Amino acid sequence: MSAARSHLYVPGDKPEVLAKALGRGADALIVDLEDAVAPAHKAAARDTVAHWLSTLPRAAENPVQVWVRINPGDAGHVDVRAVASAALTGVVAAKTESAEELVALHGVLTEAEDRLEIVAGSLAVVPLLESAHAVLQAMAIAKAPRVQRLQVGEADLRADIGVDLGPDGRELLFVRSQVVLISAAAGIEPPVGPVDTNFRDLDALRESTRAIKAMGYVGRACIHPAQAGVVNEVFTPTEQEVAAAIDLIARFDAAMAAGDAVCLDAQGRMVDEAVVRQARRVVALAR
Repeated sequence: MSAARSHLYVPGDKPEVLAKALGRGADALIVDLEDAVAPAHKAAARDTVAHWLSTLPRAAENPVQVWVRINPGDAGHVDVRAVASAALTGVVAAKTESAEELVALHGVLTEAEDRLEIVAGSLAVVPLLESAHAVLQAMAIAKAPRVQRLQVGEADLRADIGVDLGPDGRELLFVRSQVVLISAAAGIEPPVGPVDTNFRDLDALRESTRAIKAMGYVGRACIHPAQAGVVNEVFTPTEQEVAAAIDLIARFDAAMAAGDAVCLDAQGRMVDEAVVRQARRVVALAR
């Protein structure tokens, strides 16, 4: 399965929305049992999500990834026990603060996998970093069991540190770059970018998504289906980009076969393995 570009949040207590969610154009769904569900409705939402998941194919057979955002702490363990399914790609762990929390979650997920008779370790985890403390613990969190990638919950983080975000998001540039660096250092997948709550301004979304793509992000969370198409477009290499990458890889492979460690690209510029590594990423993202 190709890496997911768009990650669409869907409320877990709205069966009529869930029924249509797979056809909304997103590569991944994040079914929300946390902030999108009022406390009094949490139990009913678990039942709704569990029933919906029971109607889906197994994760390996579904072209759309299905994640569930679980509540923090013990409430998240209750969520997992209620909704764990072979249809799930994994869980998004809201308000993660430490690696120790993820070790405990690993145990709950292992129990669920045993009960469902699915492969141990198949349910992945995406920690949401939503506080200053979490961001400063990001390396330890990234190395915790089952972590596939990191994601920053910027709305909660802004509230925690008192930041007002401007049009270009520069106020959180340090955090966004740090999460990219930590992901690479920890050997996990690159992070997914933050939501944009202004779902009506798709031109602004396209511009800001191009900016986070340039920083090393490989996808973005969405709160409205209209955003998914824009995000998919930005994170999909063009035919020209793919063709250029394939040509560069072929040139480099031929040079290596001839005993050379460098080659020239189509414009006559010298290329080494680091540049070719980027070209291979472009090909991997092609659909």
